[in-house]
Amino acid sequence: MMKILRELFSLFIPSSFVVVVVLLLLPLVESSDEQAKQVGRSIRKDSQKMSPELSHEVILHGFLLWASTGFLMPVGILLIRMSNTEKCKRRLKVLFYGHVILQALSVLLSTVGAILSIKYFQNAFNNTHQRIGVALYGIIWVQALIGFCRPQRGSKGRSVWYFVHWVVGTGHSALGIINIYTGLLNYHKRTSRSISVWTILFTAEISFIAFLYLIQDKWDYMKKKQGVILGNGPIIPTDQQISPRDDQKELNAPC
Repeated sequence: MMKILRELFSLFIPSSFVVVVVLLLLPLVESSDEQAKQVGRSIRKDSQKMSPELSHEVILHGFLLWASTGFLMPVGILLIRMSNTEKCKRRLKVLFYGHVILQALSVLLSTVGAILSIKYFQNAFNNTHQRIGVALYGIIWVQALIGFCRPQRGSKGRSVWYFVHWVVGTGHSALGIINIYTGLLNYHKRTSRSISVWTILFTAEISFIAFLYLIQDKWDYMKKKQGVILGNGPIIPTDQQISPRDDQKELNAPC
């Protein structure tokens, strides 16, 4: 009987010792796991912080894309819209070539901004800004090719080309403006810096360009009719009162 008890006791002591050791080490293991999680979070947080060099590249990227899709392209669209009501051939050429030059510069700056993004940034394309940026880069080159394939005025397919060119260009400009706002939000999340001033300035700029775009085709109408409406200027004859000869003289008049 005593022999059996000694054997049971000899088995109980080591097993009890193991249980006690496990119970004592369990808090340490949990603590080490928590510390590992904290270290992992700290590493991820530090990886999101931008170095001064990366911050400089991000600012340059944002400036190039603002100049491309947030300024040059909307102004170029405004110029070509102004040419729709222009009768002077000399001013018409200035507006047309101004549109072409601004759009070409927009494509160039957008390409440089995309190269900077590919070279310096970690593009996982897991956020809205990066996905829209890829779409914009493809669309801007499609629009450039459409512009180079412009049919002669009056030729077959000119109306279809004009509609496609207008839809793609206007859509690209609107999408580019949206992406500038998403880029500002991403910059704020990464750096915690305020973007209120830049958002207000950009909104004011786009609002002003949009106002000119909407009022442009009404400007000639207001200039011709304001004397009649306000009664403080010469009365402009109506279309019925203008003879074909007078109309031809107006078209051939020097600018």
